Amino acid sequence: MGVGTNLKKLRSKTKLSQQEIADMLGLDRNTYTNWENEATDIKSSYIPKLAEIFEVSIVDLFESGNKQSNYNNLENAELKGNSIGQKDIQQGIIINITDSEAAKVISSQLEEMIKALKK
Repeated sequence: MGVGTNLKKLRSKTKLSQQEIADMLGLDRNTYTNWENEATDIKSSYIPKLAEIFEVSIVDLFESGNKQSNYNNLENAELKGNSIGQKDIQQGIIINITDSEAAKVISSQLEEMIKALKK
């Protein structure tokens, strides 16, 4: 499930129209529609605002509903006794950030999430 599907689900929950969200973002409705249809990528400067509109974290915009982890077997015998165990969990999101203000907001939110995970 991609970010477009997530946007559709979140919009459905808020009962907002595509036009209403586009207006909140100062965009043409077609631009927002293209995001939901995954025809075009979301400009990074709009990501924090979308999270704010839908009252979710930035990660929630990109995560699938059924959180699945990707596992890779570690073949190195030295790691088998390590606290990591025999599987290495790798999960990630790649966001291309071109706007410095958006980068600051995203960075701050990521730091908060990492701190919460360490608790």
